Order: sequence, then C-alpha cells, then structure tokens
Amino acid sequence: MRDAVIVDAVRTPVGKGKPGGALSGIHPTDLSAHVLKAVAERTRLDPGSVDDVIWGCVSQVGEQAGSIGRYAVLAAGWPEHVPGLTVDRQCGSSQQAVHLAAAGIIAGQCDIVVAGGVESMSRVPMGATRAGGQFGKPYGPLVAERYDHYVFNQGIGAEMIAEEFALNRAELDQHALDSHARAARATDEGRFAGQIAPVTVIDDEGRERVFDTDEGVRRGGSLEALAGLKTPFKEDGVVSAGNASQISDGAAALLLTTSEIAARHGWTPLARFHTGVVTGVDPVTMLKGPIPATAMALRRSGLSLDDIGAYEINEAFASVSLGWQRQTGADYERMNPNGGAMALGHPLGGSGARLMTTLVHHMKDRGIRYGLQSMCEGGGMANATVLELL
Repeated sequence: MRDAVIVDAVRTPVGKGKPGGALSGIHPTDLSAHVLKAVAERTRLDPGSVDDVIWGCVSQVGEQAGSIGRYAVLAAGWPEHVPGLTVDRQCGSSQQAVHLAAAGIIAGQCDIVVAGGVESMSRVPMGATRAGGQFGKPYGPLVAERYDHYVFNQGIGAEMIAEEFALNRAELDQHALDSHARAARATDEGRFAGQIAPVTVIDDEGRERVFDTDEGVRRGGSLEALAGLKTPFKEDGVVSAGNASQISDGAAALLLTTSEIAARHGWTPLARFHTGVVTGVDPVTMLKGPIPATAMALRRSGLSLDDIGAYEINEAFASVSLGWQRQTGADYERMNPNGGAMALGHPLGGSGARLMTTLVHHMKDRGIRYGLQSMCEGGGMANATVLELL
C-alpha cells in the first residue's frame, strides 16, 4: 500500500499585511514562486518531475485571481507541463491542499506533489472578493432563510465561543501574551531558521535588504495594555485586536511523495501523513470546528490525545484555540509551542501550510512522534491532520 510522506517544508517569514509591510511590495504570485523555488533548491528536486502543484488561496480576486497555483508554477520558471490547482477552503485552504496532495499520492494518481498556499492581505484586502456587493451578496436566500437571515461574522462567533467556555478577557489576553512570548523565544533560539526561506525586499529608501524574521511578533506586552483595547464585535465583550490573529502576508510549500520514491531520490522524509479529516459545524458560531475535527482525526488514527506530542491549533482568535484546549483537556504547553497566529500572523490561504511547516520542523527538532494540526474555517468547517515523525 502506498503512503504519503513530507520530504521538506518551507515558508517565507510572515509580513504585516498592510502598506509598508515587509512583503507588501511583492506580488503574491512571485511570493508563491519564492517558496516553490526554495523547496526545489533545498531538496534538489527536478521541477519537471512534479505531477501537480496544489495551492491554497482565499481571496481569489485581482492579483490572486485566475488560479494563482498555476501562475506560481510559471513564475517559478518551472516547465509548462507542470500544472497548478488553486483551492479555497477558507482559512484551511493550504491545509486542504496538503490533504489533496496526500490523497492523490496514496491513490496512485500522482507521485510527486508540491502543496502549499499564499495570501497577500496587504495587496488583496480581506473581503475583496465580495466587491462591496456590486455583484450581489454571498450565501443566497435559502441559506439566509435557514439561519433566520443572520449575517455570519467570525468576530461575533469568537465572542460566542468565549461565552460558551466561560473565557474572560484576562484569560484571552494572557493567551495572546503567551503566543508572542513563545514566538519571540522560538525566534531568539533559532527554531524557525531551518524552515524560513529569506526574501530579498526593497525598503522605503529603495535599498535591498534580506527579510528573514516574522514581522508581527511583539515583545514586552502587558495585560494592562491589552485590556485598554476596544472590543469591536460586542459592547463590553472580550475579543479585541490584541487577542485575535494578525492580518498578514506569507506563503509556504511542502514537498510530498511516497516513501519508496523518496528513497529512490535520496530524500529522507520528515514525516508521514498519517490521518487527514474535514468536518462542518454551525456557521453561526463558525469557529468551533477544530473540536469535532480533532475528535474525528483521533478516532480514525486510533490515537489518543495523550499520544500527540505537539498541537498546532490556529489562533484565529484566542477564544478558538483556548476553547479547543478547554474542551479537549489538552496540555496547554504542547499547544502552539512556538507561538501562533496572534503573534506570527495569519496569511489566510497560506496559514495551513505555515502551521504544518512549523509543526513538522518542531517534531523533527524535538523527536516528537505524533503531531496534530487543526484550524477553523469560514462557513463553519475545520480540517485536522495527524503527522507521524519518520
């Protein structure tokens, strides 16, 4: 029986998703090409041997339209016969890209696949695909009727989750501070060095510089400072900009194949794709998906949570990851040990691949046999993945 293994995983440093952010001057297709070329160079991969490139991207409009997965292949200078597919499962798009790659490899439909994703939120703002209602509104009348014409809102959903799990403002803010502290420690200790492909950028004065460190990590924060931030989704609420993920730019790529093919190429895989699942939940609360997705992944893998040495649970909002931890009883220290999206950023379509890149390198560095990743997704969905160290 064929398996699917991750040979290598690489990412850009994550930039702030605003004008003047470190990566804001780079077209998202070129940013994608950067990690494609990096993974090929690191593994001495012949790009012509790649059967498919599966690429996650959420805001597929403007610079990210027209199947950016295909244009990334061309921008990387890879042969024209290498195809590209663009996937949208909202924030889990590039995690889903890895799932599709693994499934295709195990099924024998392909032998070598690069999966990953990108989002340039500085150049293609979040919500751009809705075009200000120029072409109508999403969901449609049947969905609107089913949910009593409720306008789905992730921020309000995050407030609902905080209320359900009795999470107060101080707990959420402390979780955010922990995320930044962990990311700062990981940066200082060089934990990200082996997974980041530095990017040459042009600064405000027109000079070239090498961007190699995640831009959103803040040091020296305090509960008092975070407590002063507004709660835009609910009066006297608990969700603020300080305990939510950052708007970001970034890309990541993973090279997948079978154990047998890896051996023929002289590659030593990092991990085996053990289990992958996806599920749906109530689109009103929307963000609780990682809880049932985790249960499904553990059930199908035959593992218990105690078997998992590290969890990457996307910090879309502090209430999402902290609610997951409270519900599952997971060890808080094993969750996002190198920081999460509140500190490192959340470049939507690239986040799933970024999390998996961070996870698989952490597993390798610490000798962790099993790792689990899950993230909430717009519309009320969640992917979960179990990796096994090789």
